[in-house]
Amino acid sequence: MNEIEQKYEENLAAIHNQNKSADQSDHGLEQFISFRVGEEDFALDILLVREIKGWTRTTILPNQPDYVRGVLNLRGAIVPVFDLNCRFGKGLTEATAKHVVIIVSLNDRHIGLLVDTVSDILSLSASQIGPVPEMDARHHAKYLKGIITLNSSMVVLLSLEHLFEQFNEPEALSHTQKAA
Repeated sequence: MNEIEQKYEENLAAIHNQNKSADQSDHGLEQFISFRVGEEDFALDILLVREIKGWTRTTILPNQPDYVRGVLNLRGAIVPVFDLNCRFGKGLTEATAKHVVIIVSLNDRHIGLLVDTVSDILSLSASQIGPVPEMDARHHAKYLKGIITLNSSMVVLLSLEHLFEQFNEPEALSHTQKAA
């Protein structure tokens, strides 16, 4: 485990422990993990994150969409890995040892998200999350939950439930094991 992975594993463990002992809503803050895909910044609810690991080669499954990079064995659980750059229509990521896979729990299943790097853990109030501007429905705005403005940059808050809705059905991920 490299230094970056270790730092985020420690932060995630601390946050999960903190969330068990104190309800976040009591403080009015929500926590998100931010990451980069290409030149863009994205975030998702930290409570969905189970683990962050360095990129490792996956086993390719036939007849899958391009953004399904394959599966990996995570301590006995078979986890599909999705290339977010490709899912966003920007081509396959040329994954290197510098890339990371964020393992998330979505509808009682673990899935991996291939991203360039994990950036930060954000603690925000609901008022700091702006609405998604109205756009042409063909541009998949439903994948977006909100826009976070930090100083002079913007972070797009993703809705994993909508981004991977075709995989939300139990039979769609029948080759994976239920999350523990």
